[in-house]
Amino acid sequence: MLIETKAQTPKTYTSSEILLGLKKLNVLGSVMYIAAHPDDENTRLIAYMANERLLETSYLSCTRGDGGQNLIGPELREGLGVIRTQELLAARRTDGGRQFFTRANDFGFSKTPEETFRIWDKEQVLADMVWVIRQRRPDVLITRFPPDARAGHGHHAASAILAAEAFDAAGDPKRFPEQLKDNRVLPWKPKRLLWNTGSFFVKPGENMDGYIKLDAGGYNPLLGQSYGEIAARSRSNHRSQGFGSAAQRGEALEYFQPVKGDKATKDLFEGVDQTWNRVPGGAAVGKLIEEVIRKYDPSNPSASVAGLLVLKDRLTKATNDIHSATGDDSWANPKNELNPSYEDNKELFTKTYWERQKLREVESLIGACLGLYAESTSETAFISERNSDKFKVNWVLSNRSRIPVKLRRIFTTNISGQDSIIDKTLSYDASVTGRIQCIVVGGRSQPYWLREPGTVGMYKIPAFTTKSEFYRPGHFGHDGRVHSDESIPPFDYKPQQLVGLAEPFEEPTLGFDIEVLGSHLIVKVPVQYKHTDPVLGELYQPLAVVPPVLVNLPPARSYVFADAQPKTVPVTLRAGRAGVSGNLALALPAGWKCEPATVPFALAAKDQELTVNFQVQPLAGAAPGRAELRATATVAGQAYARGIQKIEYPHIPTQFLFPEAVAPLVKLDLKRRGQNVAYLMGAGDEVPDALRQIGYTVTLLDAKDLTAANLKKFDALVVGVRAYNTVDRLKTQQPEILKYIEQGGNVVVQYVVARGTVMPEIGPYPMKLSNDRVTVEDAPVTLKKHQLLAAPNKITEQDFRGWVQEQGLYYPSSWDPKYQTVISSSDPGELAKESAILVTDYGKGHYIYTGLSLFRELPAGVPGAYRIITNMISYGKEVAQ
Repeated sequence: MLIETKAQTPKTYTSSEILLGLKKLNVLGSVMYIAAHPDDENTRLIAYMANERLLETSYLSCTRGDGGQNLIGPELREGLGVIRTQELLAARRTDGGRQFFTRANDFGFSKTPEETFRIWDKEQVLADMVWVIRQRRPDVLITRFPPDARAGHGHHAASAILAAEAFDAAGDPKRFPEQLKDNRVLPWKPKRLLWNTGSFFVKPGENMDGYIKLDAGGYNPLLGQSYGEIAARSRSNHRSQGFGSAAQRGEALEYFQPVKGDKATKDLFEGVDQTWNRVPGGAAVGKLIEEVIRKYDPSNPSASVAGLLVLKDRLTKATNDIHSATGDDSWANPKNELNPSYEDNKELFTKTYWERQKLREVESLIGACLGLYAESTSETAFISERNSDKFKVNWVLSNRSRIPVKLRRIFTTNISGQDSIIDKTLSYDASVTGRIQCIVVGGRSQPYWLREPGTVGMYKIPAFTTKSEFYRPGHFGHDGRVHSDESIPPFDYKPQQLVGLAEPFEEPTLGFDIEVLGSHLIVKVPVQYKHTDPVLGELYQPLAVVPPVLVNLPPARSYVFADAQPKTVPVTLRAGRAGVSGNLALALPAGWKCEPATVPFALAAKDQELTVNFQVQPLAGAAPGRAELRATATVAGQAYARGIQKIEYPHIPTQFLFPEAVAPLVKLDLKRRGQNVAYLMGAGDEVPDALRQIGYTVTLLDAKDLTAANLKKFDALVVGVRAYNTVDRLKTQQPEILKYIEQGGNVVVQYVVARGTVMPEIGPYPMKLSNDRVTVEDAPVTLKKHQLLAAPNKITEQDFRGWVQEQGLYYPSSWDPKYQTVISSSDPGELAKESAILVTDYGKGHYIYTGLSLFRELPAGVPGAYRIITNMISYGKEVAQ
């Protein structure tokens, strides 16, 4: 048996949660919700299906939301994708669902599914979706969006199109046959596919007679919450998207339109047997579960352990008997055919599938009923990869039941540590503790989808890794049996086995080999770093496996040269282990100079840091435009060129990324006017640092400091992205901002989301914000005759080349005639959009609103973006001396 947890505060269970889990043992049904992004899912329906209908409920998101905006910090792209992945996992921990993904990359807003499929590898995303369906075997598929323009986003419509194709392909052995060979799946055809329509898609007064109706607003007394309350807590985990939600109580009708499969009239699961009768010989198992439920005592959950152990032995024996009959390598495909007939194998596979699923649930319930507490923690947050660093792991096992628990031994997985024979019996409320010394056998703890370079539209799954990283003792081994220790033949790792996973499962773990009432069990817990904060108390975070030396450049910084003066490039080295030494150098393109050329270093202590300042400057032969610099530390002949990025927010586990130590290097022709810039941060961006790179003195202000008298000393005020959505005090300070403009000030406001502004008007004259945008980065731009484009830099079409992820977003759809338009552009086949930049005079000063995606372009080192924002800040100013 295996009981396992993931890296976070150890989970404990209430008596009512245990009872809910016991009841779920007698429900053999599954539903999968499919959409495009994190936060697209219907959390109320997921909560209802998981906790009322007690179904295995999952959400399959095509992407990890990498292309969105970030309301809580500066992370974008890969960093944001990691945050939103963890937000989805936090949401599923709240509503009871499970989380899966395809490897599609959220490349930003898309207007049509055709555009989406030009950038995604459609066949690969479909294959991923089919794989997850074949693995999880849902009885019913539900989509969030329609497959057409009503979906409002190309990714949304694409997810519905793919779901319909996957519904057919998953049950066809001729589609993606490589999945069926040695990968433990068979074709699977869900009963039906439905579209979960809602107020976004239904016209007022529309006849809903053809839809299936369901009330998902009930109350669960075991959880003490309605499904609307659970859903609000679940959805509020999407903090990076600003989706804090109010709880709802009472009736909540959901409507479903049949799309494919057997027609249902009243219930989504008509014709689906969700009892143990769907498993050959399963009726007896159902009776055992009923007896455990009948005898369950919420004041003494451990009284159910004996019955659960009988159930566990029954499920284990049945599964092992089937595997013995079919052979070691073919339990999912007893005829050993590449394209097996599902009709020939469905009885066997259905039996093994549900017995495996319920066996794991039983194992978890045994641990919960015993009140077992198992923990393994490191005394350090970082350990060095590949046998280069020894560290100590402290462990504890507590028995909080009246049933004696014997700890036989402890062992490690994904780290190398000495197995220890303990042979100690724990009575009620007794604990045993210890410490072992370990080393890491694998590489750095980078999320698996970021380990190898992908494309704009797709992430890449690593081609190989160590077997130990992808093998979990105590689950089903290569020979098809449930094993009680780690000494079983490891199966060969295949990249296919990572498809769909929310996060990898190769984290360092410690296993407890225990015996309860004569039955053998394995409890596995992650090795985590634990510390006590004087305010927040006990905190846990995943153990970070790092290279021997980390090479860190300032995050999201471009080095921009408008002249030949040198700039300082600081590189911070951090020791991943004690006693690391070598040489540090910057690699530059031809025509650039760096001093010093190389720097020796010696870091005696682990976590010791050293910052080296290089002076970089362009020479006469340096080519204009964007290039790249790279910092590399060489240790014992091995090159290391990755730093570490810590992503830390209170609602998700701490995450670590290992970005390459590279930065844009930009040489451009740039003139500017003015010197002192005030900046009001909104949702978070890296624009202030970009402005400092081109010579401005930037002062970050709080909203309370936005008074006309205070702003008078600044040449311009730049307002950060979404500030008028997130800074509530702007509604009281707006008169002061307008007074500053009226007295001769210059204000540049970056994009504001159309919904949820803190005040109705964000400018001196009316404008109506909208969701309009130009998604094609290099869309042709028509430049109008306007002073903003003429000085101090002559803006040309070339300044709009080489942009990344969207040209602009949230353009106004209408505006007062006092605003002047400056440029126009459009996506293919659309009318030109005129409001990417709006300029107006107000009193003696000027107001500029721009939806151009400067917050992305500037950190990426796009030369034209620097010239454009310089002209905005300089507008109406005299030439700087």
